[in-house]
Amino acid sequence: MQTKITPFLLFNTEAEAAAKFYVSVFKGKMLEVKKYPENSPMMAGTVMTASFEIFGMNMVALNWGQEAKYTESISFCIEPDTQEEVDYYWNALIADGGEEGPCGWLKDKYGVSWQVAPEPLLRMMNDKDTKKSMAVMQAMMKMKKIVIADLQAAYDNA
Repeated sequence: MQTKITPFLLFNTEAEAAAKFYVSVFKGKMLEVKKYPENSPMMAGTVMTASFEIFGMNMVALNWGQEAKYTESISFCIEPDTQEEVDYYWNALIADGGEEGPCGWLKDKYGVSWQVAPEPLLRMMNDKDTKKSMAVMQAMMKMKKIVIADLQAAYDNA
């Protein structure tokens, strides 16, 4: 038996729109949209779930008929390689009402938390030279969107 974990994202009525948004941002694909049947908690024929895939991971958006309250306690981390990718994901995810947060964190327009933590950041912060890694951490702590060139400068000048 192969066990897997599928993240479920709860929405009032926006499950299909949210799934399409994530598919467009991450160049993923829609898998299936299921509707509520008769005699169910939601009106028959409305979207119950929208399944989608991004980066090889299956996810499900579920309409449950009430507001979903997301917090930073759970987030999805994106590890782009370049500043161009950082800018793309950052701008796409904060578009239309998302919010910037500190240190590469943000909330998208649905309130879901994301970390845009580029690979160079992770690599430099894990350097065995603690002077360099701490310089990178200090630089990161002053940022909202991560700027790789500024991290690299802090690393190089430590």
